[in-house]
Amino acid sequence: MLDFSNILTEHGQTILYFYTIPFFTVVIFAEMLFSYFGNRQLYKGKDLAMNVFLALINFGLDLVMKTFAMLVMFFFFTHRIFDFDLNVWYFIACFVVTDFAYFVHHYVDHHSRFFWAVHITHHNSEHFNITTGFRSPVLQPLYRYLFFSPLALLGFNPWHVMVMYSLGQIYGTLVHTQTVKKMGFLEYFMVTPSHHRVHHACNIKYLDRNMGMVFIIWDRIFGTFEAEDPKVPVKYGIYPKMPDNGAVTTIFYEWRKIWKDLKQPKLKLTDRINYLFNSPGWRHDGTGKTVRNFQKEYWAKKRKSVKKKVA
Repeated sequence: MLDFSNILTEHGQTILYFYTIPFFTVVIFAEMLFSYFGNRQLYKGKDLAMNVFLALINFGLDLVMKTFAMLVMFFFFTHRIFDFDLNVWYFIACFVVTDFAYFVHHYVDHHSRFFWAVHITHHNSEHFNITTGFRSPVLQPLYRYLFFSPLALLGFNPWHVMVMYSLGQIYGTLVHTQTVKKMGFLEYFMVTPSHHRVHHACNIKYLDRNMGMVFIIWDRIFGTFEAEDPKVPVKYGIYPKMPDNGAVTTIFYEWRKIWKDLKQPKLKLTDRINYLFNSPGWRHDGTGKTVRNFQKEYWAKKRKSVKKKVA
């Protein structure tokens, strides 16, 4: 049986992942059968292999970084502001604030080009199934702990934070599916497959929306929520498309583009910094378009279209 006392220790993440392997194996196989017999073409061999490959690299780097990451988090924990009693409310609060920290992390991934260059590997597939949830941003373990360190400073034990993050990841992986349409009242406060399909879309209307992993309330509060619109079918992937779907291109696609931009002659230091950390699409000469620019144009056209119909 699953020993919950052990989950709250340094081995908690490993235990959770170990016990969920057979569960995900069954669920993924069931989705494959659903896809095959329903002729839905949700899976492609090469795409599935890439998802597994990226997951393994991410897991390996996570193991390498684990000691250093936890040392950093425990440094903050030793200087914590509060001391909490270990009761049920503590663990509920830990889960909620960890999910919020992930929301912040995810928001930064989409709005700063440096972090987007890492996160893009999770989005550049044109397929969407449960294994897409394992299509990891492989370099993320190098810095992910920095977004959870403030929770340790507040007084949440780093091991507990990472266990809550792992629990959230398990749920977050399951919403990578096209087999579930709507989930009733859960749509109002939980991230659902419908919400997450929007997140993985490259349609202008859907870009940079629904950043939450477990709770959609953060997106509703901070204005990044977008419901799936039956009139706007989701298109998966990124725009423009990558020149090929090889492993090197998949991982280093955006980094190559950044390097090309940084090599431009006579760039000011501030421009180089902006090419690294400003929004994807920003250009020093004003010719670039960020997601905000594209969406501003999109909604302006929508409003103009509505006015013409009314007239």
